[in-house]
Amino acid sequence: MINRIALALSIFAAVPALAQPASAPSTTVPQDDLVRVVLDTAKGRIVVALDRGRAPATTANFLRYIDAKRFDGIGFYRAMAWGGSSGLIQAGITKDARLLYPPVKHEPTSETGLKHEAGAIAMANVGPGTARSDFFILAGPIPALDKDFAVFGRVIEGLDVVKAILASPVSPTRGEGSMKGQMLEPAVTIRTARRVD
Repeated sequence: MINRIALALSIFAAVPALAQPASAPSTTVPQDDLVRVVLDTAKGRIVVALDRGRAPATTANFLRYIDAKRFDGIGFYRAMAWGGSSGLIQAGITKDARLLYPPVKHEPTSETGLKHEAGAIAMANVGPGTARSDFFILAGPIPALDKDFAVFGRVIEGLDVVKAILASPVSPTRGEGSMKGQMLEPAVTIRTARRVD
């Protein structure tokens, strides 16, 4: 009797394997390889997790500035409101072009799978392949940016600080073109920017 039950179970166990279609070739999906960075700002601490697994070139570019301490003393200089509670804050090297590294390869969201969601950190640019030091952090989702900008991480601590910077005073007259009225006055200083891993 036990042998008959064992035989029946072994046949039953084999049926699902026979019934399954041949598996399609697997595609390699980038895995999380996160590097944490702390931005110590005049309004508080923001911790971002940079996704080296999905956006390796963009993350390497950002870390190059971090490791050379070129973000120490720069500021969040722009706050762009978007809809009700969304918007972004932007920082970067604006005073000394000698501190800029060459532009980085564009890693679009269509390739990385990273999106412009609340807390996303992305590189600013004037076209694909032109990003250098300027980056922005989103206070809320702005999916319209997915087409043109490379997300390479997300805020894991301090989204309230991002929102506080977004709510800071702006000059009604400073800024050119679409950025007029979005320049923070005063800018919010990034005292230090350091890896924490």
